[in-house]
Amino acid sequence: MITMLIVEDDVTLNSGIMLSLRQNDVDIQQAYNIKQAKQMLCDKKIELIILDVNLPDGSGFELCKEIRQASQVPIIFLTANDLEIDIVTGLELGGDDYITKPFSLMVLRARVRAILRRARDIKSDNKITIDNMVFNFDTMEFTKNGVALVLSKTEQKLLKILLNNKGSILSRSQLVDKVWSDGAEYVDENALTVSVSRLRNKIEDNPNSPKYIKTIYGMGYMWAGGESFE
Repeated sequence: MITMLIVEDDVTLNSGIMLSLRQNDVDIQQAYNIKQAKQMLCDKKIELIILDVNLPDGSGFELCKEIRQASQVPIIFLTANDLEIDIVTGLELGGDDYITKPFSLMVLRARVRAILRRARDIKSDNKITIDNMVFNFDTMEFTKNGVALVLSKTEQKLLKILLNNKGSILSRSQLVDKVWSDGAEYVDENALTVSVSRLRNKIEDNPNSPKYIKTIYGMGYMWAGGESFE
């Protein structure tokens, strides 16, 4: 069951969207202002939001900004304003799509389906099973032989980057840029060495002779091992 939230103060349009998207496997929640939307986001696990920009008690842009502090749930903006600056603003704040009124409900349905497909593809990439280990980057749960692995945020980022580039050599500078992508002015490369060592100690059977995280001398690191990779 997929749960969607429509945040639109026009009662007729809100109902029209709801009727257009409602199916046996789709649960539609309706809100007519930001206050109601926030309550529903607390009460329900929402998997897609259709969000009007101009609401009676505030801006959909501001609500999107708040949501993005804690969630990557897909958001489609609705607005009567097709100014380029508003479209850019909505997308830069984290919106996944932008539809200007009036619009075709058929087009809206197609865009909703496309965004949900992309979200499913991303989600499937975030749970990886390899040999006796399961790495779930959605729930932040990592196990080896059924035993939980406690990974720091840095170790999680490093692991995900290595897994996403399995079989490819990543230079030290590439890894530093990707792992510490929070705008830090300078990160000592020794931090990478320490992070790699700590990650190996947690996932490798023999950290001194690693099977998974290989050092390619003079070049960088590579995820190399694994009989199964799903």
